[in-house]
Amino acid sequence: MRGKMHQQVLPKGNISRRYWTTLTWFQWLTLVMGLYSFQHVYTSEVPVTTSEKKITSTVADTTIKVSAIALHGEPKYPDNFKHFSYVNPSAPKGGKITLSALGTFDTLNPYTLKGTSPVNTPGFYVYGINENNETLLMGTTGDNRVGDEYQTAYGLIAEYIEFPSNYEWVIFHIRPEARFHNDTPITAQDVVFSFNTLIKKGHPRYKLVYTDVKDASAVTKQQVKFLLSGDSRRSLILRLGELPVLSATYWADRDFAATTLEPPLNSGPYRMTKVEPGRSITFERDEQYWGKSLAINQGRYNFDRVEYIFFQESTVAFEAFKASQYDFRIEHISKQWETSYSFPAVHSGKVLKVVIPHREPASLQGFFLNSRHFPFNDIAAREAIAWTFDFEWTNKVLFYDAYQRSHSLFANSDLGSFGPPTPEERKLLSEFKLPSHIKDKAFKLPNIHDGTIRDRQRIALKRLRSAGWRMQQGKLVNAQGKPFTFEALEYQQSSSRILLPLQKNLKRIGIDMRIRIVDSASYQERLKQFDFDMTTLALSQSLAPGQNLKSLYHSSQATTPGSLNLSGIQLPPVDQLLTMITKAHTREELQLYTRSLDRILLWHYFIIPHWHLNYHRVAYWKHLQRPAMSPPYSFCFECWWVNDQ
Repeated sequence: MRGKMHQQVLPKGNISRRYWTTLTWFQWLTLVMGLYSFQHVYTSEVPVTTSEKKITSTVADTTIKVSAIALHGEPKYPDNFKHFSYVNPSAPKGGKITLSALGTFDTLNPYTLKGTSPVNTPGFYVYGINENNETLLMGTTGDNRVGDEYQTAYGLIAEYIEFPSNYEWVIFHIRPEARFHNDTPITAQDVVFSFNTLIKKGHPRYKLVYTDVKDASAVTKQQVKFLLSGDSRRSLILRLGELPVLSATYWADRDFAATTLEPPLNSGPYRMTKVEPGRSITFERDEQYWGKSLAINQGRYNFDRVEYIFFQESTVAFEAFKASQYDFRIEHISKQWETSYSFPAVHSGKVLKVVIPHREPASLQGFFLNSRHFPFNDIAAREAIAWTFDFEWTNKVLFYDAYQRSHSLFANSDLGSFGPPTPEERKLLSEFKLPSHIKDKAFKLPNIHDGTIRDRQRIALKRLRSAGWRMQQGKLVNAQGKPFTFEALEYQQSSSRILLPLQKNLKRIGIDMRIRIVDSASYQERLKQFDFDMTTLALSQSLAPGQNLKSLYHSSQATTPGSLNLSGIQLPPVDQLLTMITKAHTREELQLYTRSLDRILLWHYFIIPHWHLNYHRVAYWKHLQRPAMSPPYSFCFECWWVNDQ
């Protein structure tokens, strides 16, 4: 972290722009996900970095002022940096592009549980251009992530921040030039209004994330102060940096909790200029955007006009791409990638098909089993899904052997468990009341190398019989005679190709799985209310997880509508580990806690992990251009531009 004493000259670095986890419901579903850990300085905080020690060692109550803050260590970019290393600062501005979105929307307010806004539709956030408001800092989550660092924040609306060495409070100093699109200045009162409104009327995630913020007050017109408590105060500064800043004046005579199709008053590089409810939405670059000269925005937000077209089905969307109805596509279907990109525009070079490597953690993708509902309130029933899902066949026949199996909930990262527990993990796990196999054995999902699918079906039946299930006239029933039947809820017809083979495997051992396809809006609403037995999801993850994991796994979220604890997990050891994760002092401690958490969750079979890639499959029309360097931790589509030549 870079910093100066309160009495010294402030850093001159340029820093900027947007979005926290307004995680689309699908992102926060997505992602979402980013609320992470922190560092320890006082009795419960990580020691300050070397540069901070030089600043604070002689005065116990020194105030630290910084233009950027990292969760661990120092920010990569110095105070006077000109642009991120992975952008093209000379990228031309201009041009119009059309993008696709899947599903539909019925509101333009992304901050509440009610309705579905555009950014809450699958994959929308990856483009970095949406209806979200600017945030105090940028860089740590969602659509405005720093591409070559994780959990480092640079100022956006806030020019710099100040705090004491024990992180008991933080003051965000608002840039005097920061403005909403109606040219009214962004003030500290807007920040206080945003904080209070979001925790009282917004999505429940805000209240969860900001539980340890004890007060928010406007010190001056351009200074807002937060009082912090708890054991993760440094991390909380980063989370507050993700706060979207709303206009208090704009919302004074509007119902924040209601759905609305009125374009909201925002403050970012794009204005929403046209809305066809549920069908399309158009953004135009704001030539007067107050933050366009900031270093973090150089080489970004290059398109003059961006239109999104919404499709109900991915197959229809693909045909529209082939017909040049939109310009860019991330391909998620292996078969389509291998067999369907042979249309004339690809052969002529008008459409480019590329693979872009990345080092992002794999999405948390798998079958989510709802333990609130029969039959998945029985661990043996949940385990049966793992034994009867034939990944090897699916990967070979449907995916052209494109994927790696995910044997962890933290796949493609250093946070997941592997092999038997280490001595350190065994010691930690021994502190909890857990079955001995979790403390001693390696968790491994079944695979075809251990035998055939029939072998695995026999094992599944053996486990079920041990739990009191029995065959009755060809149907599997429990001790009370209730048959093992459940519904797999999905919103895309293409999901059937994965579910039908599983359905067949389950039927052979007397289990009836019904596949139900609903529209996107109904699907999201049912998930918000936990009205499902099993569903398939892919949720964004972070290399520095923290509070976000509580929404996924904490007992308190099992009964909170709209939370991501979709499986209804309520385990005291999990709750304790989640608290430890937010108190981790070092990367090594974080790994110890996440790997132990991973083992407990995997052995309880709440989520059956699927598969992952360590690259993006992308197709786009040739008039789009991208930087020579692809950042490892974000896609940075807002770094692309249009080449009109």
